[in-house]
Amino acid sequence: MIDTSMITKPIRSVLIANRGEIALRIARTCRELGIRTVAVCSSADLDSAVARYADETAHIGPPAAKRSYLYLPSLIETALRYGVDAIHPGYGFLSEDPDFAQICAENGIVFVGPPPAVMEELGDKARTRVAMREAGLPVLPGSDGAVPTVTDAVRIAEEIGFPVVLKAAAGGGGRGIQVVPTAAELPESYRRTVALARQIFGNGDVYLERFLPAARHVEVQLLADGHGTAVSLGERDCSLQRRHQKLVEEAPSPGLSEELRADLGRYAVAGAKAIGYVGAGTMEFLVDPDGRATFMEINGRIQVEHPVTEMLTGLDLIAEQLRVASGEPLGYGQQDVRPRGAAIECRINAEDPDRGFAPTPGRLTELRQPGGPGVRIDSGFVQGDTVSPHYDSLIAKLIVWAPTREQAIARADRALAEYVVEGPGVRTTIPLLRRLITHPDFAAARHTTRFVDGLLVADRDEQAA
Repeated sequence: MIDTSMITKPIRSVLIANRGEIALRIARTCRELGIRTVAVCSSADLDSAVARYADETAHIGPPAAKRSYLYLPSLIETALRYGVDAIHPGYGFLSEDPDFAQICAENGIVFVGPPPAVMEELGDKARTRVAMREAGLPVLPGSDGAVPTVTDAVRIAEEIGFPVVLKAAAGGGGRGIQVVPTAAELPESYRRTVALARQIFGNGDVYLERFLPAARHVEVQLLADGHGTAVSLGERDCSLQRRHQKLVEEAPSPGLSEELRADLGRYAVAGAKAIGYVGAGTMEFLVDPDGRATFMEINGRIQVEHPVTEMLTGLDLIAEQLRVASGEPLGYGQQDVRPRGAAIECRINAEDPDRGFAPTPGRLTELRQPGGPGVRIDSGFVQGDTVSPHYDSLIAKLIVWAPTREQAIARADRALAEYVVEGPGVRTTIPLLRRLITHPDFAAARHTTRFVDGLLVADRDEQAA
């Protein structure tokens, strides 16, 4: 087997194994760097923005993702046919698939991401949790690895106390998570989580942790090269989320002490070095009301919310990924990272919050995007395009920067008010986003991961009264 720990070479051409806004985002950076791009597109995306923008476009299959964007033989065959040096997986799809990274290496193609062995380690979140504890990171009380039986789950839960949370060891993107309030609910919750994990991820292993009812979700952006250097680029707050899916992200995270902020950065770097991490990634933490942080998970890919960090640091994280993947050292240390100002990202999805965030695909008959100082739009759509029912409902990411958090909130609200997205049957999250970022609890940084769901439940109770 080929040693895939550090397969590097100059990158002059890249196949973009993704779609939508992240595919276009990657293509734009590649054009600035003089790198030739090949965009792969399903038949549903042949007239997409990235298909029109990339240097070359390859049709890889029908709309169903498992027969196009997730179909490894087609992706590898296309990469070899077009003679690319590297494949950039973006986020989602195959971005955290160690088998894909291994197959790339065996075909002499650079995978823009961590080495396959590291991805294999990160793919088991229960095992990663143990590795981070051994590296000195604080972790919540819970199981040492996967919980094999209901009996074991009950014993561990009684030891650490309820409520607890069951998580799929192979999970990601907020899926495969089940909160268990009482001992009576644990056996059925365990069986349901195992079955769901097996169905979604093909792996029924689950682990167990104490559940924090009120916590902030804070993640640290990190970069690591193949020469032993790792740096933290600061943290982001991702607490405004519904059912573990993020809606709003901001940086820096409000309400943290400078001591905790520094600790989070040190934890991220220590954890990355402990597992030999290479590339861009995030170390995710929960912060309780008393300001204590505990490790949650590592995401071994570029994040949806990476532009927030770019706005504060001035770095192009896609360019940094490509440099590291080609074998270059970072060329700077922690003392050179100086984030400034405040940034907020709002995810604009074709969804109806009043109907449980049901997707609302359709043709965008009118699309007017905001502008002005400190406003950035990352989108894979233009007016006249169609939001497909086959994929994620993300239309765009609105990112703003300002010198202070208060100014950033005002700027984000102003930009959202200017945003016009219309089409037959299409609804968006824009009204909800405006309500969230102008809420007094958000302004005062009193929000937690339960804030959005609590607000929506209160709305339903008020309507029913």
